[in-house]
Amino acid sequence: MSFPFPDVSNRPITELLSLAGRSALVTGAAQGLGYAIAERLAEAGANVAVADLKADAAAAAAAKLADKYGVKAVGIAMDVSDEASVIAGTDDAIAALGGLNVWANNAGLFPAMPTTEMPLEVWEQVFSVNSRGVFLGSREAAKRMTGTGGVIVNIVSTAGFQVAGPGMAAYIASKHAVVGMTKSMANDFAPLGIRVLGVAPSYVPTEGNIAMAQEMMAQAAAAGIELPPMDVMNQSLIGRTGTPDDIARVALFAASDLSMIMTGSVLLADAGETI
Repeated sequence: MSFPFPDVSNRPITELLSLAGRSALVTGAAQGLGYAIAERLAEAGANVAVADLKADAAAAAAAKLADKYGVKAVGIAMDVSDEASVIAGTDDAIAALGGLNVWANNAGLFPAMPTTEMPLEVWEQVFSVNSRGVFLGSREAAKRMTGTGGVIVNIVSTAGFQVAGPGMAAYIASKHAVVGMTKSMANDFAPLGIRVLGVAPSYVPTEGNIAMAQEMMAQAAAAGIELPPMDVMNQSLIGRTGTPDDIARVALFAASDLSMIMTGSVLLADAGETI
C-alpha cells in the first residue's frame, strides 16, 4: 500500500497553513468555541459549513463569516445525535460547498449532577451528543473523504484525561470515549488518506460554558456544598484563562498541513493544567 500522506517538507509555511480551496464543516458552530474554530478555518481560506441545532443562528453565523473573509459559508441544521440529521446535513453541506476536506466535531453538552441522582436519560443524552455525535460525524465525514483524503478534528476536553469536577461522571466518561475513538479512527482511516486528531481544551469562557458553570454553582449551593470560584483554569501556567480563539488556533493547526505527520494524537490545549 502506498503511503497516502505526502511529504510537505519543501512547501512554504504560508502554503502549509492555507486551507484555500478546501471545505470544512464544524458542528455546534453557531456560537462559542465552534464559531471561533469556524472563523479561523475561514480566515485560512476554507469554505465553511456552520452546523448547529439552531438553524437560524447557523445561517447568521455563516453569513457573517462569508462577509468577513470572502469565503463560501452556509448554515446547516444538524442534530449530531440523530443519524438521519447528520447524513442529511452532510449531504447539504457538500452540495453547497462542493466537497469536504475538514470536519470538526465540536458539539457537546455537560450537565453536572451527582451520579447517585442522575437519571438514565441524562446519562444517555450526554453520550448521544458527546460520543455518538462524534461517531456519526466522523463516519459520514470519512465516507465522503475517501478517495480525496481529509482531516477530522475531535474537540475532546481535559475531562478526557482527568476528573473535571464533582457531578461530571457522564461528561468525563463521554470524553474518555472520544479519546479512544480518536485513536481507533486514526488507525481505521489512515489507509483512506484521512488523519484524525483531537484537541483537548480546559474550560474557556463561552456562552454555554458560563451558563453551565453558573448552574453547577447553583446546584452545589442548593445541596449545601461549597465549591471554589468557577475559575476552573486556575491550574493555568500561562497566567490567564484561555479564550475560544486559543483553542481555535490549535484546531487550525490540526486541520492544516502543518500537522501532516500527526494522526491519532490528542493535543492538550490546557495551559498546562493537566501536567
